[in-house]
Amino acid sequence: MLQKINKNAAQSLSALIPTERIASRIFLIRGVKVMLDNDLAKLYGVETKQLTRQVRRNIDRFPEDFMFQITKGEFENLRHQFGTSSWGGRRYLPYVFTEQGVAMLSSVLNSKRAVQVNIQIMRTFTRLREMLMSHKNLKEKIEKIEAKYDKQFKAVFEAIKQLIVQKEKPREEIGFKPRK
Repeated sequence: MLQKINKNAAQSLSALIPTERIASRIFLIRGVKVMLDNDLAKLYGVETKQLTRQVRRNIDRFPEDFMFQITKGEFENLRHQFGTSSWGGRRYLPYVFTEQGVAMLSSVLNSKRAVQVNIQIMRTFTRLREMLMSHKNLKEKIEKIEAKYDKQFKAVFEAIKQLIVQKEKPREEIGFKPRK
């Protein structure tokens, strides 16, 4: 019975917040996958200032590898990725949260929605990680195949190149030719 309730809650949450919506809000900054404070606030259904206020009250829970404030250059780069500014009127540079920081947010916000949203975000981070690993594995397999069959296919590729590139024959001149 409990599993059925949990399954229904997960289905309603994924209908509420599609994985694609969350995945599109994950950015790579300083080589780390992060989410912006205002995107997280929207997902949690709170104002950005409320989210940051709760974080500042519990700042000891958010070390540098969980959350950091982006630089002006990073902020400008993000704004240019969107084409237009959807962040009008910000007085401070946004905070970004790593996967661990997002997990910590549910304990700071203390709401049922925060817990449900965190579950969905964690699942999205996991899916992204799995996709990246499968791409990496596929690339490695292709490289191994290329290395193994490179010599064998070299002859085939040379033959194909010879068929494609036809030898140029000297052309006869066009027009009147006087007899010698």
